[in-house]
Amino acid sequence: MTPTPTTPLPGGPVRGSTTGRPLMAALDLLGRRWTLRILWELREGALGARALRQRCDNMSSSVLYERLRELRTAGVVVRDERGEYELTTLGRQLGHALTPLQRWAERWSAAQRTGPRR
Repeated sequence: MTPTPTTPLPGGPVRGSTTGRPLMAALDLLGRRWTLRILWELREGALGARALRQRCDNMSSSVLYERLRELRTAGVVVRDERGEYELTTLGRQLGHALTPLQRWAERWSAAQRTGPRR
């Protein structure tokens, strides 16, 4: 896909970095509304736009298609021959990279229920 001015990619200006450092570009991409939810819903396999929208609490279809376009441009999601969206190898690797953050979030959630500790 051809990059668009709104898709954060390494090497170009992104939120937080005029030079587009890879980490800053990734954080800009992942920090966009609904992006992580879309990736989460695609983790177990391909989904069509309608099913994906339903799994994402009926998010706005315009936002869904904008995020999917950005994720496709970034090389994290592809559209298969059936017209469904699925994670690329990079997208699956991103899921594995987020696993430690998920574990931390679960510990954080438990700590909120039991009170702060040192």
